[in-house]
Amino acid sequence: MAQSKASDVDSYLTEVPEERRTVLAKVQQLCRAELVGFDEVMAYGMPAYERDGACEIAFASQKRYITFYLMRSDIREAFEERLAGQDMGKGCLRFRRPENIDFGLLRDLLKATAARPGKIC
Repeated sequence: MAQSKASDVDSYLTEVPEERRTVLAKVQQLCRAELVGFDEVMAYGMPAYERDGACEIAFASQKRYITFYLMRSDIREAFEERLAGQDMGKGCLRFRRPENIDFGLLRDLLKATAARPGKIC
């Protein structure tokens, strides 16, 4: 999907391919549940979660992947073992197939992010 012009995350979800909508809605629900005190916004055409104006988490439906952005290097380092073997970019996890998303891992990453502020990479 090209960069979305949606004004909010719910509108964004209506634009994504149907086969990804349910999974992305579940990612949104996890973010809302775990990122208490964060603002849900659209940033760079994708859903993002900010604390004190700094984006720490985002997700997107890309052409070939569902991408989960984790902008905190301290969290990535703390989860190095669990992230080993995942398809990772510098600051993101990529899932080629929606059924391969490890929601337990995402929940733990979100909990760790919410636990304390940290430096954004």
